[in-house]
Amino acid sequence: MSKVEIIKRPIEQAGSNVKKTAWSAMLESLAIIILGILCVIMPNTIIDIIALVVGIFFIVKGAITILDYFWNNRQNDGFNAQLMGGIISVLIGVISLVMGQDIARVISIIVGIVIIYEALLRMNKAIKLHSAGLNTWQSVAAISIIMFIIGIFVTFGSGGAVPLMGWMMILAGVVSIVGDVIFIKYVNIVVDKLTGKSK
Repeated sequence: MSKVEIIKRPIEQAGSNVKKTAWSAMLESLAIIILGILCVIMPNTIIDIIALVVGIFFIVKGAITILDYFWNNRQNDGFNAQLMGGIISVLIGVISLVMGQDIARVISIIVGIVIIYEALLRMNKAIKLHSAGLNTWQSVAAISIIMFIIGIFVTFGSGGAVPLMGWMMILAGVVSIVGDVIFIKYVNIVVDKLTGKSK
């Protein structure tokens, strides 16, 4: 194996891992959009469904995140952010299942916190893009700020109003997907530059 190939492989692998994370985030955003649509068209019956779906979703997501943390030896990531995220996700899921119909206001808080968390993750991506010298960091940062504002509103301003919460979820999901598409595009550009595929 040539020295060039030895250098290329870890770069390509790192790029692949980052893109997998972004695709996972896009699937989560799609789930948020679907739940938002249901909140808008079925406001009187959706709470029980949301409580069940949200509970199962966060428990499964958290369990997978925790297992991935240990299976892939991520204990040395410095901040243990992945492990903490997994634990918080499981706790949110359990709370959703336990509260049932009483969860309308709690769901708006949970959804708002999730949107805020996703906004902060995207701000981190913007910082990394800025560090890599890519001008698109401004777009990603703007999207993260919009998501953060939406998250604050859903958490503190929706008052548990299901249709309003639904519209905010749809908006946040769409904005999130746009941000992830931009991020994936520029991850490809960075990998191509570092591996010599782009001259």
